Amino acid sequence: MSAFPTGVSVITSLAPDGVPWGMTCTSLCSVALDPPTLLVCLRRGSPTLQAVLDSGAYTINLLHQAARSTAELFASGATDRFERTRWAMQDPACGPHLVEAAHTIADCRVADVHEIGDHAVVMGAAVAVTQLSSQWPLLYGMRRYGAWAESGQDVHLSYDFIS
Repeated sequence: MSAFPTGVSVITSLAPDGVPWGMTCTSLCSVALDPPTLLVCLRRGSPTLQAVLDSGAYTINLLHQAARSTAELFASGATDRFERTRWAMQDPACGPHLVEAAHTIADCRVADVHEIGDHAVVMGAAVAVTQLSSQWPLLYGMRRYGAWAESGQDVHLSYDFIS
């Protein structure tokens, strides 16, 4: 599946004790328009998945092309990731909003969970979607980050991957 480019997001949630958790995720998709439902696949045993399950809610932060460092930070084991990036919580937030790294944010309430292998498929009913900017999305494929072609006449993936 590494040859299938996809957008990059950071899934965030708050544990019941108020501690924020988050992880980089490229396994997400739209499931239904009515009701608006999104799914994410999260690694079993991760503290982010546990926070999602305990709180019953999560936020999908769709990253823009200048947010590679945020994607890498939330993919690392760094325990201080929320101290190293700007985030906010305000109603109807279901998890921390990464306000400088995301172009669009979807807040979701957990509707269903299916454990498959080493991951859990978490279905979320979208309760709010917020567009923060019109920046191009950050992409990931072939084990590298990339950017969408910016020319309106040349709409295709740019293979000038960020190194």
